[in-house]
Amino acid sequence: MFLSVTTTHTPATDLGYLLHKHPDRTQRFDVSTGTAHVFYPEVTPERTTASLLLEIDPVGLVRKGGDTLGQYVNDRPYAASSLLAVALGKVFGTAMRGRCDARPELAETRIPLEIRLPACPGALAERLFAPLGWTVDATRVPLDPAFPDWGDSPYADLRLTGTLRLADALTQLYVLLPVLDDAKHYWVAADEVDKLLRAGRNWLATHPDRELITARYLAHKRRFTVEALARLTELDDRPAEDAEEQEQPEREPSLAQLRREAIVDELRSLGARRVVDMGCGEGRLLRELVTEPTLTEIVGVEVAARPLRTAARRVDRFAERQRERVTLHQGSVTYADARIEGFDAIVLSEVVEHVDPPRLPALAATVFGSAKPRHVLVTTPNAEYNVRWETLPAGHFRHADHRFEWTRAEMAAWADGVCAAHGYDVRLVPVGPVDQEVGAPTQLAVFTRRSA
Repeated sequence: MFLSVTTTHTPATDLGYLLHKHPDRTQRFDVSTGTAHVFYPEVTPERTTASLLLEIDPVGLVRKGGDTLGQYVNDRPYAASSLLAVALGKVFGTAMRGRCDARPELAETRIPLEIRLPACPGALAERLFAPLGWTVDATRVPLDPAFPDWGDSPYADLRLTGTLRLADALTQLYVLLPVLDDAKHYWVAADEVDKLLRAGRNWLATHPDRELITARYLAHKRRFTVEALARLTELDDRPAEDAEEQEQPEREPSLAQLRREAIVDELRSLGARRVVDMGCGEGRLLRELVTEPTLTEIVGVEVAARPLRTAARRVDRFAERQRERVTLHQGSVTYADARIEGFDAIVLSEVVEHVDPPRLPALAATVFGSAKPRHVLVTTPNAEYNVRWETLPAGHFRHADHRFEWTRAEMAAWADGVCAAHGYDVRLVPVGPVDQEVGAPTQLAVFTRRSA
């Protein structure tokens, strides 16, 4: 198992200071699964390369209880995985923490880097590393060059080039190597959440695939994944979703208020009594819902701890009779939850656009497939209307955490697909002032379950 780090920073020999490993010496480190060697095959002022070679004993690894590794003959000694990530953390731990006592300014400097992993699961490499600023070259490795008809192996010769702090590069590798492999060679416990957040504190919260990364790193353990995503949202410290209220002080009422009023009007006309606000955030819609006397039970669900605490404080300020009708839960829109089953309506107000597109089927399965309310109300921005926002640069989304923004046709196509898959009918309603060319700023989809 092999990894190399190369820099052309001037002088390139500064890499030795950053890694705390002298270029003139070969060093050996005992790790739990074998032996790690660090050496420098190339050392010049123009270009310096440090290499990490990890020798694995596959038989000893299986005997120690590596039940996820299968047979004694396997790919573990060769393909980059969590084994290499653990060795990386032990051998280059000080560098990962961004410490360089001899040259502290160097540790904070972005330098040109080239990372090479000659055998690495490469299917997700572009998706995971490109958003972090890397140029990704993943060349599939043949099963056997002598027998080209056998085709390619599942592995790639991965080369990453970019300009960033060495500490950031190493922590990204530490997290993403087991994510690429989608396996851990050791039991995942609660402390893995802390490890993930420490390693990813400078970049994971804003990564477009943070849900995928978190789930894979934590071996798809739901409890840990939900906790980590909630804490990541706190790290990201995003502004409230109702940013239109600050962006449009001249509008009375604001678009956010118009959206909330449209939701309440629809719930009233549908005859809903028991309602779930899925992704309730800081509770602004809850404040509107409790003023509607026809609603007898209101449940707010939010994955992130900080906005949920804000929502709880807001609910505490409600009148006693209003407070008695509201319950708050922590939960995710992409995981089935028995607590939201059997309600008259579920509302997802400005939620879907925060979900990575590959996770939208999971959202639909949770809301329409498992919870199966009589009605579902979904609001989301109309991307076509963005040209009417004078303060929004061309090509930008309305919110930093939006993973996408749909046109009206894209929203209709998604809604039709949900209806076909889960047995609902849909009605699309514009919210806000309607422009003849680009429509309304907000799209509202009102789903109603078909009778059995």
